[in-house]
Amino acid sequence: MSRILVVEDDQQFRLMLEQMLIQDRHQVATASNGVDGLKSYQQNHPDLIITDILMPEKDGIEFIIEIQKNNPQSRIIAISGGRRSVSAEFNLKSAELLGVSASLIKPFSRSDLRDAIQKALG
Repeated sequence: MSRILVVEDDQQFRLMLEQMLIQDRHQVATASNGVDGLKSYQQNHPDLIITDILMPEKDGIEFIIEIQKNNPQSRIIAISGGRRSVSAEFNLKSAELLGVSASLIKPFSRSDLRDAIQKALG
């Protein structure tokens, strides 16, 4: 299957995503923030990135911009649950304006994740 990088600061959610993707026979690398995500991207050269938007150190928007600056063909799925001050819809609309392949509001179903992966990878 595909090599997928998951960049997510919530450890439980990151582990759940990782397990779902492994069960679907993907190779998975993970990172807990955008800084580590960039390092992992350089090392693993994934086919697809799944990134949260609201994270410490380097948020998902900054991460997406950095990835696309050097690799405009990158396939990215943005995910967000939002926060009190910023809705998930706003976060994901910002990511969509940057050209991500798909976006999902947390929580999402396994079926929604599979559909987004299929859409992103074509």
